Amino acid sequence: MLSRVAERMYWGARYLERAENTARLVRVYDAALMDLPEQAGIGWPLLVEICGAREAFSARYPNGGNGGGNGSGMGGGARGTLKFLAADDANPGSIVASLAQARENFRTTRDLCPTEAWRSVNELHLYGRKELPKMASPRRRHEVLSGIVRGVQQMTGLLSGTMSHGDAYQFIRIGRNLERADMTTRIIDVAAAALLGVRGAETRLDNTLWMAVLKSLSGYQMYRQYVRRRIRDEDAIRFLLNDALFPRAVRHCLGELETSFMVLPNHEVPLRAVLRLQRIVDAQVVQAFDEAALHRLMDDLQIELAEVHRQIAAAWFLPDQPA
Repeated sequence: MLSRVAERMYWGARYLERAENTARLVRVYDAALMDLPEQAGIGWPLLVEICGAREAFSARYPNGGNGGGNGSGMGGGARGTLKFLAADDANPGSIVASLAQARENFRTTRDLCPTEAWRSVNELHLYGRKELPKMASPRRRHEVLSGIVRGVQQMTGLLSGTMSHGDAYQFIRIGRNLERADMTTRIIDVAAAALLGVRGAETRLDNTLWMAVLKSLSGYQMYRQYVRRRIRDEDAIRFLLNDALFPRAVRHCLGELETSFMVLPNHEVPLRAVLRLQRIVDAQVVQAFDEAALHRLMDDLQIELAEVHRQIAAAWFLPDQPA
């Protein structure tokens, strides 16, 4: 398999997962912000922080995107944030830009993918290009973002159910799970840090905030099966970090990476990087992390995830360079 083909499969999957994660995040936080008072300290800038795009956003929208409150209307930077995260071509992490990149990567490797999958990603790109700029209305916003999430999930199912699980498919799995782990650590780092700062709030508010975090990763229902009591910050962090069975938990994503690596040749160095990261995650026993300790841990995981990506690129995409 050509290294450039493997790289395109990998990045095609990462961009698709990124589009879904961003759509899911905006949809859930848009709904949550309607129920939260301003003193909760949760607003639209939090989404930009989670996506790691604060500097790019500030350069594009020096006034924060808009003025005003933090509700689901168009105040509090909502208009600029929504455009930046959803429909701004100048933001490489926006939904529309991610879908365009995913389409291009799958277009150039479509001889390896089922025809139905290529059609799905192309149709999803066209849908996003047409509908994402129309999200000024909150009701329309939910409909469009849900359409993006469904489209990516359909693509994931098509690839899983109709594509031979050989080397090409393994690179798709690797890209998807590395992107998932990255987004989960970002949400824990930024969103959980904000939530830990409102411990003094009443229980109802605390539950609402943690429900938003879990729902942004489609983890609320699975969490309630795992922890049969009210939502607590330590339990939620432990679930999203250490659970080996929930597909968007960091530990599960790392296990999927290990499985895919074992199928591929020349996997020794990338596998060592993943196993090292697994040991770091498994060693965490979340009891009562303060904000600083949690931030340091997530920073360490982000650095290790970047190292996993570097070793993947060195082993399979840039074979002439030492791993």
